[in-house]
Amino acid sequence: MRMLDQLEQLEREALTDLEGVDTSDALEAFRVAYLGSKGRLKSAMSWIKDVPPQQRKDIGQRANQLKQAVEQAFDTTRGSLGGSGAAPAAAVLDVTAPGRIDTNAVGRRHIISRVTDDLLEVCSRLGFAIERGPELEDDEHNFVKLNIPPEHPARDPIDNFYVDDPATTQTPRMLRSQTSTVQIRVMERVMAEGRQPPIKIVSPGRVYRPDTVDATHSFMFHQLEALYIDRNVSMVDLKTTLLQFARAYFGEQAEIRLRPSFFPFTEPSAEFDMKIRLRPDEPAKWVELGGCGMVDPAVLEACGIDSEEWTGFAWGMGIERLAMGKYGIPDIRLLFENDIRFLKQL
Repeated sequence: MRMLDQLEQLEREALTDLEGVDTSDALEAFRVAYLGSKGRLKSAMSWIKDVPPQQRKDIGQRANQLKQAVEQAFDTTRGSLGGSGAAPAAAVLDVTAPGRIDTNAVGRRHIISRVTDDLLEVCSRLGFAIERGPELEDDEHNFVKLNIPPEHPARDPIDNFYVDDPATTQTPRMLRSQTSTVQIRVMERVMAEGRQPPIKIVSPGRVYRPDTVDATHSFMFHQLEALYIDRNVSMVDLKTTLLQFARAYFGEQAEIRLRPSFFPFTEPSAEFDMKIRLRPDEPAKWVELGGCGMVDPAVLEACGIDSEEWTGFAWGMGIERLAMGKYGIPDIRLLFENDIRFLKQL
């Protein structure tokens, strides 16, 4: 077939195919097939190099006419479809339009928020006031006034989220690693206002530690911290409060135990466990929930409280651990993945 005949046939096929286009998707497919960088018209232009020199002018002019005719017909069809041909008009998303609402779906607060509210309600019944503090803290409140010395491993930069370089900043800022910072701020405020204990507060909030994420650890989690300062406060008061707390939240069958431990900000110190069921099909077992103890006199003195007159206890626990025990959740990661299948179960 002569080259001119091939060009004539290509034009007929293109215009015939274009007549059958009635959607933007089909128009885009046509554009790719004929006018695209690897389309049939582009290939036709490459034929010119194989034409004898004396015929190239005529063949070149005919190829340009073919291209112009197809492009003009393409533009006309695109205009009649009311779009650019790049995408269906119906596929355009209006981000200002109201969302589609499933009237049968009822939303509710996240399980962590609900558990926190339940815990605060229990603590309120035990006489604790609720206090909150900043998540962006400084080294003084997170470590120094909690009697944690500079050489303590808890202050290692690799184990904390510092905002400022602790090697070059006198009081570096950091994401708090514990809600004990709120205790310090409350004691400072009470003394600055010229008041005296008793102080009985509980503080919930997020804390941050660069832990490796697994079934029981996360780099961000929630703590509930309690502080009680008064005259003649003892370990008996601490254990009684924890037992009342456990039974108010988990039920009268709840058990607790204290195991000797060490924390720089309490003396004596203990780990406290609760016997709870983590899986519905397993027996209850002892689960470590946090630390507790009598407030170290050095912490009281750092906040301006006379440790000869006042004593107190403090305890802190992970809210995720309590939620997992209460609802039989086996993996802490489920609480942060926002899987609707999991959230609908709680």
